[in-house]
Amino acid sequence: MTYEIPPEAERLHAEGRAAGARGDYEHALALLAQAADLAPDWPYPPYDAAFTLLLAGDTRGAQAMYERVEALSPRGFFTCRTTLDMLRREHAGWLSPGFSRAFMSLEWMADPAEKKRILVGITRQFPDFPPAWMELANLAASPDERMHALDRGLEGGPDPDTKTTLLLNKAGLHAANGDLASATRVYRMLIDDPEVTPTGEAFARAFLQNQRRG
Repeated sequence: MTYEIPPEAERLHAEGRAAGARGDYEHALALLAQAADLAPDWPYPPYDAAFTLLLAGDTRGAQAMYERVEALSPRGFFTCRTTLDMLRREHAGWLSPGFSRAFMSLEWMADPAEKKRILVGITRQFPDFPPAWMELANLAASPDERMHALDRGLEGGPDPDTKTTLLLNKAGLHAANGDLASATRVYRMLIDDPEVTPTGEAFARAFLQNQRRG
């Protein structure tokens, strides 16, 4: 999708992101709101506003803003659908209060061993939370451990973006293990699922086309 973005909206958006990075959340939100007013069809300002609200601890406001992004970009925009699903689970009581903000902070954790330890704890406490299994799969020590994590993530009713990543990684793992028949089945699942991301669908189609040529 293309957007007609006024230069002033781009400037305000960039300044809003910079203010958010400094921890000046109030100023960041004001700048991002101005950018959104100038470019109402552009998902980026509300997306960054949603993340800013989440960092500020306003999870209800963050959810409402992520829902606005989802309406503007129904097939996904960065981590919008994943974070929105997490916030909905938190507000429904399936995850503990403050979980979403804490989980997002794992992105900046540099120590993989410590990150894995925390993720293992999360999957034990919340075994049906797919993003934790997805992240844990990336830190798995063996193909079997990785496949187990991917399957557990798929069993938890993942949001479309997480589901796409889990299926792509599962297909890739099958292919790496030489099981092209299983990889093909998973890629066909991606093509047949109307909720997967356009990137995931394109990747699956490219793999199947290469298989037919081979």
